[in-house]
Amino acid sequence: MFAKAFRVKSNTAIKGSDRRKLRADVATAFPTLGSNQVSELIPGKEELTIVKLYAHRGDAVTVYVSGSNPILFELEKNLYPTDLMLPGVVVPPAGLPQVQKGDLCAIALVGNRAPVAIGVAAMSTAEMLTSGLKGRGFSVLHTYQDHLWRSGDKSSPPSIDPLALDPTELSEEMGSVQEAPALQGDMRHLTLEGEEEVDREAHSACEEKSLLEASEDTSAGALNPDCTASKTLQEQMDELLQRCFLHALKCRVKKADLPLLTSTLLGSHMFSCCPEGQYLDIKKSSYKKLSKFLQQMQQEQVIQVKELSKGVESVVAVDWKHPRITSFVIPEPSPTSQTVQEGSREQPYHPPDIKSLYCVPASMTLLFQESGHKKGSILEGNEVRTIVINYAKNNDLVDANNKNLVKLDPILCDCLLEKNEQHTVVKLPWDSLLSRCFEKLQPAYQVTFPGQEPVVKKGKLYPIDITLAQRASNKKVTVVRNLEAYGLDPCSVAAILQQRCQASTTVTPVPGARDSLQVQIQGNQIHHLSWLLLEEYHLPRKHIQGLEKAPKPGKKK
Repeated sequence: MFAKAFRVKSNTAIKGSDRRKLRADVATAFPTLGSNQVSELIPGKEELTIVKLYAHRGDAVTVYVSGSNPILFELEKNLYPTDLMLPGVVVPPAGLPQVQKGDLCAIALVGNRAPVAIGVAAMSTAEMLTSGLKGRGFSVLHTYQDHLWRSGDKSSPPSIDPLALDPTELSEEMGSVQEAPALQGDMRHLTLEGEEEVDREAHSACEEKSLLEASEDTSAGALNPDCTASKTLQEQMDELLQRCFLHALKCRVKKADLPLLTSTLLGSHMFSCCPEGQYLDIKKSSYKKLSKFLQQMQQEQVIQVKELSKGVESVVAVDWKHPRITSFVIPEPSPTSQTVQEGSREQPYHPPDIKSLYCVPASMTLLFQESGHKKGSILEGNEVRTIVINYAKNNDLVDANNKNLVKLDPILCDCLLEKNEQHTVVKLPWDSLLSRCFEKLQPAYQVTFPGQEPVVKKGKLYPIDITLAQRASNKKVTVVRNLEAYGLDPCSVAAILQQRCQASTTVTPVPGARDSLQVQIQGNQIHHLSWLLLEEYHLPRKHIQGLEKAPKPGKKK
């Protein structure tokens, strides 16, 4: 279901009453979970948001996100876990239990109880055995390394040893399988064969279908968890935070950028230095907050931080000769991992080539018909100039005494002059003649994306519009419109800004416009938008309006 990119419709914080209802729904859907485990899964004070999205096949899905990590998703009023470490849903190591068609199941590798996929049984255990273990056994909804996993903290499944069952427990667990030795052997074979199938899929060499070949949504490398080091997640996040910080100072931040808002340092520079496949989440580090980490760096005399206005901190000085910065070596991505990532991620954005064009209206057809053009013809600017100049020369309209003037014949008078000028203006300079001609033509434009055929449209190409709006409680929000005209997906832009700005974002229809979406970000985030559109997407500044409304350094947002 999440093997391809999805489109986010909205992203809102959950209310207290809805949080309590969600706990009750989880307890009902997963009765094996205790109250403590439900409370741990759905905390009472930590940020919890509801993300409504559309999967690539059009399914409407509701995802519950704790912090920045998706924990549950709801499809057709059924709750499914996305946290692959959720207890109570792991398949026992002795083999598949007795399941019925439609049961929620977790798929795990032999030797590790941590699930790597969540799905629904497509047939019962008895039907699986009767079919000779052929056909689709499970409809997979969510897998390790799919796009839903990428939207979270991108952590790998843990290594959990198989349960050590004694013969009595094994007998009870297998049920009717224990009564039939032949079936029991088949069930063991199913488990081992499933493991081999996963290995073959991970190497893209699978030619046979097995029970765990759930659906085409299962990606080639989705069931091959990485072997992580013995360090804790907090230690790994501390190292990643240090790495992104030093990388940003060494390669991205310049002396001319100072003073630099700490939020800009994080959103525009540190996030960009995060290695592909990893996600920087300061809440999971030992510092918990960016301010505490920067205080530590200030104590080590790497940077100097000051509160230039109330509640707004900025980096005012950097010691680029500090050993921490000079000794930092920018790691190069390994060719192998880079190849895998390039094959799985979307193509990088390249700005379109935009060319202004002109359309011949009915009132100008007489001027352009000599050159073979008619009403509705699309012309480039140099073509218009050539046609008008040739018309004047071919009809001997250039003034003999002053080559800079053009005599106006009836056609030029009708096309270029206003009614009150018809009997008073008899000559025009070349520049005035051409400028009047361009003003009378209708606007059009051509957009060409790399690797695609040019698209010509009539009308005016409006720039990306960035505005600030006031909401309840005097809160500001940043609204961005007209991204689609430049080949940008509003949902993708909203997801990037949500991470960079660490603020909630929503995507809604533009009022009064058909088939157009707008992105709304909490707070004044124009400096983040400026960096994203100009520095990362390389869009020309002339196609963006509203950048001047960015908060000034040292002033309160």
